[in-house]
Amino acid sequence: MPTYNVHQIALSLVPGVGGVLIRQLISYGGSAEAILAMPPARLMKIPGIGEVTARAIRQPNLLPDAEKAVRLLEKTGTSVLFYTDANYPTRLKTLYDAPALLYKLGNADLNATRTLALVGTRQATDYGRRITEEIVQTMQPYGVSIISGLAYGIDIAAHRASLAAGLPTVGVMASGIDIIYPSAHARTAHDMQELGALLTEHLPGVKPDPRFFPARNRIIAGLSDAVVIVEAAAKGGALITAEYANNYNREVFAVPGQVTQQFSAGCNKLLRENKAQIYTSPADLIETLNWDVDPAKQVAAKSSASAPLPLDFTTQETQVVSLLRQNPAIHVDELSWQSQIPMGQLASLLLSLEFRGYVRTLPGKRYEVVYV
Repeated sequence: MPTYNVHQIALSLVPGVGGVLIRQLISYGGSAEAILAMPPARLMKIPGIGEVTARAIRQPNLLPDAEKAVRLLEKTGTSVLFYTDANYPTRLKTLYDAPALLYKLGNADLNATRTLALVGTRQATDYGRRITEEIVQTMQPYGVSIISGLAYGIDIAAHRASLAAGLPTVGVMASGIDIIYPSAHARTAHDMQELGALLTEHLPGVKPDPRFFPARNRIIAGLSDAVVIVEAAAKGGALITAEYANNYNREVFAVPGQVTQQFSAGCNKLLRENKAQIYTSPADLIETLNWDVDPAKQVAAKSSASAPLPLDFTTQETQVVSLLRQNPAIHVDELSWQSQIPMGQLASLLLSLEFRGYVRTLPGKRYEVVYV
């Protein structure tokens, strides 16, 4: 049975306090419990906290409401992931607007080695569904975790293809974990939980709302190494996901379509504006994301993982290379966060290591050790 921190849930219930402000509060107060017990006058000394927010944090009903939420979570066995937890998705930790708290139902590893988002129109054509199924089937040997939004069309095609291929698949929701939307996908959502999971930033009982869907899309983009837009109209949620992915330095691919087709317009627009790479076959994904690494190189990398580092390494070089050994293909933002080395200084350090043959750059601002 999952364990629950009532104070963390209570802090997430404060009106007007989202993930950004929660991180600000915790950085000053140390814990959710300390923040909820802090006098309003002291709260107002924290940047970004005014009188209205300070009073909202001190509402007496927050803890009782959080305790009610815990009882609902216990009924379903839903896990709660706070951004400071070790099992909170690593890919989200460095994102400024990531949710401070997530609700998860299922067994998926949210820190899977390889993740891919497949999204698109709710009015998918046979062509779009066929491409989606082809992509998922080709990802099977690579053990890729498939991310999507549980919606009609491309989303549900991606989830169902993943189940058929035996791949974990994560459905990111714009509602509480107990409200499957659309309800027609309830059976698929249930089946996903064994290998995959349902994920949301909303408490149980929260109904889907139009304003929640763009926020849901940022989580899809953030969890993924790459996003593939299979079919999309000129405007819509899939293009919002692509925009987030670009902002997060994720790889974005778009499946080209006929210029006369309404639901190819969005993909063609992304390609025209150089906001996505063209998808022509699964090889485009595999090669760009470096998932086709020679097994012999993987064995060599494992055997060298415990080799002593060069004696002329500085303390920071040793720190960075050690982190790269532990986190293959880590994003530079995550590397900066884990090492606590400022980005400008880290970029210079990585460039030096690359010139000397110790690390190499991968697509999407990721890095890996070469042979040390």
